[in-house]
Amino acid sequence: MSALLEVSGVSKSFDGFKAINNLSFAIAERELRAIIGPNGAGKTTFMDIVTGKTRPDSGEVRWGENSRSLLRMSEAQIARAGIGRKFQRPTVFEDQSVEANLIMALKAPRGPFAVLRWRPSAGSRARVQDLAAEVGLAGQIRRKAGELSHGQKQWLEIGMLLAQEPRLLLVDEPAAGMTLAEREQTTTLLKRLAETRAVVVVEHDMEFVRRLNCKVTVLHQGSLLAEGSLDHVSANPDVIEVYLGR
Repeated sequence: MSALLEVSGVSKSFDGFKAINNLSFAIAERELRAIIGPNGAGKTTFMDIVTGKTRPDSGEVRWGENSRSLLRMSEAQIARAGIGRKFQRPTVFEDQSVEANLIMALKAPRGPFAVLRWRPSAGSRARVQDLAAEVGLAGQIRRKAGELSHGQKQWLEIGMLLAQEPRLLLVDEPAAGMTLAEREQTTTLLKRLAETRAVVVVEHDMEFVRRLNCKVTVLHQGSLLAEGSLDHVSANPDVIEVYLGR
């Protein structure tokens, strides 16, 4: 099966510090993958490169069936091509309802005149109901986003990304600050989403990664250190030394 995303020999330095060092790995369609590693391992820089926020010094990042180069695309073009990123802190419109947040996120013409004329259709409102149900917020659709719990805001932001119909979701530390019940619900959500698209979870919390029960990529000093199941990489002496601090 061909890769949906392929990172090949990518390197990036900042003022002499190599944040990414000859990094190569691939993500398949409809795959759930966890990326772990200590602080400074290159996890955020990897996401910045894939989403077009940062340009690498060398290497290639290819996307989709036609193996298009993401490095020749702008951030907006990459988002439209089907790559969505959820940052660690949820960014939702706090004074707007859950429904309004989801309506604003729907895929629609974004030109200045199109935006002024656009009104949500019955189909759009039905789609919003579906999105709210998908992320567990069907009962909160009229509430202001600012009234939601931290975990619910995270789910709303995932719903807003899903409104753009991405083929790849990059999710940064989704478990941070969540209650145990919210973490369990988030695990279920991410697993379900990976049945229809690729989901990459960047995470520090090893117990959360274990619950995801997926392939794990370990980064260290910007390079790929190990890859496989969590049990497999946890038994790797190099991973034990750099990640578990033994």
